[in-house]
Amino acid sequence: MTTTDRHVAASGTFSLGGDLPVSRLGYGAMRITGKGIWGPPADPEESKRVLRRAVELGVDFIDTADSYGPFVSEDLIREALHPYDGVLIATKGGLTRNGPDSWEQVARPEYLRQCVEMSLRRLGVEQIGLWQLHRIDKQVPVEESLGAVKELQDAGKIQHIGLSEVSVAEIEQARKVVDVVSVQNLYNLANRQSEEVLTYCEQEGIGFIPWFPVAAGDLAKPGGVLDEIASAHQATHAQLALAWLLRRSPVMLPIPGTSSVAHLEENCAAATVELTDEEYDRLTAAGQ
Repeated sequence: MTTTDRHVAASGTFSLGGDLPVSRLGYGAMRITGKGIWGPPADPEESKRVLRRAVELGVDFIDTADSYGPFVSEDLIREALHPYDGVLIATKGGLTRNGPDSWEQVARPEYLRQCVEMSLRRLGVEQIGLWQLHRIDKQVPVEESLGAVKELQDAGKIQHIGLSEVSVAEIEQARKVVDVVSVQNLYNLANRQSEEVLTYCEQEGIGFIPWFPVAAGDLAKPGGVLDEIASAHQATHAQLALAWLLRRSPVMLPIPGTSSVAHLEENCAAATVELTDEEYDRLTAAGQ
């Protein structure tokens, strides 16, 4: 399968909050930072080439967070893409960093206000189209955390609000304070632990953003069902995993991340892989 002539428009669209349409296959900008999601990348210019190529291929939904780097991902996005021209830059706040692969929840109201204000400054925008609470802080009532975010939304600094790594009960609790338009949880072909949350999002018209979307686990073993179907489509395992996600639900918004232009092009080509009903059912059964 060639990749350079593919366009993610084939993935279809989803409208966040009913008024913010995006192509369903997006890009996750976590991996454009240094090792351990810490510090600058080894080749900042390549990271910027990846971002620009994503937009060339039709990606109009890029997901980042202030904790990626920290701050590095947002800075690179601004350098590569500002003023964005129809591309939604979604970001997150609520995790702090003290070293590579180290993440701590902090969702005190005053800290989240700072997160939003600094993301606005780094991204060079007056309003963040989608701001997501990166994690609920177990030490702070979610009503307090999101109450501060709602104030910023009312002030026009945030258009829409999302959540990350939450249960159905936590979404319902949050919706008493804010209108939740998206949920970002771990979900892929081999890991369906958020099935109940996905079902809820479908019922409520909430966008579901699966992080770690291309993981296939044991399904990627040579000679297995994933291998067989990938060969039939002349596609990679990652492309099949993404095609399955796009077929799985109309509210699904995969955001595969990479620091390589070639890998990016492969991922974007997944939008054009059309699984038969039998192939989809076999992959679904194999991953359960």
